[in-house]
Amino acid sequence: MATVEVLWIPLGAGQHVVRISGRAFEALSAVVQRRPACALYHSALVVTADDVRHVIEMTPIPDRHGEQRGVVAEGVVGSAWLGRFRVFRYEIHRWRDGLIPDADQATATTTLQLEPDDAQQLLDLVPSVPTPVWGRDELDAGEMWNSNSVTSWILHRAGIDTAPLGPPDGGRAPGWKAGIVVAARTRDGAPRR
Repeated sequence: MATVEVLWIPLGAGQHVVRISGRAFEALSAVVQRRPACALYHSALVVTADDVRHVIEMTPIPDRHGEQRGVVAEGVVGSAWLGRFRVFRYEIHRWRDGLIPDADQATATTTLQLEPDDAQQLLDLVPSVPTPVWGRDELDAGEMWNSNSVTSWILHRAGIDTAPLGPPDGGRAPGWKAGIVVAARTRDGAPRR
């Protein structure tokens, strides 16, 4: 058997600016939606098949050596015109023997058993993840696209039931539903930007 682990990491774990901006975003969203503020989460996947471990995650681009991190796709953060600057770009990894720097801060992890062929299919899907502008709803999915969208898109396209895989109780994962919506309408390939 193979496994896929869904990790839920508090937004901004180890990154002061991300944590503060995430809290501000959630406070404003809670006021607008007339609900209590929640803890925000970032998701990532770890797939292990045939004793080989792959990390699947969306992150900022730290340098120009993406091949070392198994980068299979890139996209823009915030606005398309900002994409010429590396600081406003993101990358999606399918990183063999990779690492998630803040994995030790995950507050919840769900491990699913898969057949090896199903795990390989999941890994094969990663390069076809849509790459619209992060933080926008360019794909008309009803919420912004982000790391949670990438995770839920891959899981849904791989035929894994995402309903029981949401964030920890009392938390929110903005973008999670966007990935499911876009995956459900994708047939032979993902819409790419």
